[in-house]
Amino acid sequence: MKDYPDKMSPEQARAFRDAVLNIVAQIPCGCVTTYGDIAALAGWPSHSRMVGRTLRYTPGAEVLPCHRVVNKEGRTAPGWSRQRTLLEEEGVSFKSNGYVDMQRHLWVPEVE
Repeated sequence: MKDYPDKMSPEQARAFRDAVLNIVAQIPCGCVTTYGDIAALAGWPSHSRMVGRTLRYTPGAEVLPCHRVVNKEGRTAPGWSRQRTLLEEEGVSFKSNGYVDMQRHLWVPEVE
């Protein structure tokens, strides 16, 4: 795993994982959010790649709406062709370049 200047302790890594899974569980149908936004909401804005790893390697994450997480341009995950189909089934539209129309579908959570 990449060496980050602000390394996490094991406790922080567990809290980050739990926060990521909680945030992803809240993404509404027909919306998407980004790896970077999830990392920032979890309190570690420089750890967007770790969000992807968390979703890929955490047992049980496959029951979450992980397909609603895209990169900041709206590009879907490489090697996961079904992601676009799942998003389209929820009404998410794509631009001609194949990226999600982020202006229409970006989820902005209400921060309390």
